[in-house]
Amino acid sequence: MEEQTARFGEAIIEFVKTLPSYPINNPLINQIVRSGTSIGANYMEADGAESKKDFQHKISICKKESKETKHWLRMIAKANPDKKNECRRLWGDQGLTLIFSSILRSKKK
Repeated sequence: MEEQTARFGEAIIEFVKTLPSYPINNPLINQIVRSGTSIGANYMEADGAESKKDFQHKISICKKESKETKHWLRMIAKANPDKKNECRRLWGDQGLTLIFSSILRSKKK
């Protein structure tokens, strides 16, 4: 998971480099970089959690950031119709929300 979340953050960084800088895009770019790269950072914190409760909390944050990233990809696709397929690919390639949901379900047992 560590590598997968890092690769996803890197893919987000590379993707936003292709977006033109203009008033609509700039806040979207800032938001997606924050949410898309924080998934990996929060996973690293979860990996070093001091308790089961701390682990679950950090994984919950990963899930939340993953869902937020999906939202920003949708907004970027709306603002940049020519990037719609790339946004869909980015979201479809990772499936992180499902993975974090599964982790949370398995740890509650």
